[in-house]
Amino acid sequence: MLSKTIEKVLNDQIRIESESSQIYLAMACWAEVKGLEGIAGFMYAQSDEERDHMLKFVKFVNERGGHAHISDLNEPNVKFKSFKEMFEKLLEHEIFVSESINNLVDISLQEKDYATHNFLQWYVAEQIEEEAMARTILDKINLIGDDKGGLYLFDRDIQQLTISSASNDNV
Repeated sequence: MLSKTIEKVLNDQIRIESESSQIYLAMACWAEVKGLEGIAGFMYAQSDEERDHMLKFVKFVNERGGHAHISDLNEPNVKFKSFKEMFEKLLEHEIFVSESINNLVDISLQEKDYATHNFLQWYVAEQIEEEAMARTILDKINLIGDDKGGLYLFDRDIQQLTISSASNDNV
C-alpha cells in the first residue's frame, strides 16, 4: 500500500512524464514542418517513449493500492530558433526529469517504501541514458556548425538512431 506522500509524488511524476511526451511531440511537429524528417521521427519516438514511461507510473500507482491521477498539462513551447536550440531544450528537460526522479528515490527511502525505491531504479538508469544521448546529439550538432550538408547527414543519421534505439527498447 502506498503512503499518501508517495502517492502524491508519483502522481506529480505522472504529470511530468505526460508533459515530457507533449514537449517531444511539439518538437516533432516543429521539425516536421521545417523539413527535418529524421529529427521529427526521432522526436515522435521520444514522445511515445515518454508516454510509455507515464503509463508505467500509472499502472504502478494503481497496482500498489493508490489512485493514479491524470491532470491538466502545461502547454509546451512550440517555437525554436534552430534545431540546436531545440536539442539544448531537450537536454535541459532531461536534466529536470532526472532531478525529479532522484527526488522520488530520496522520498521513497525516507518513507521506507522499498518497493517504490526498487521500481524507480529503472527510471534512474533510463535517465542516465537519456541525458547521455542528448549530450551526444548536441556534440554532433556542434561539430556540424552551420554546414547544411552536415545537417542533411545528421537528419538522416538520427533517423537510424531512432530505428536502432526503438528495437532495443525494453519498456
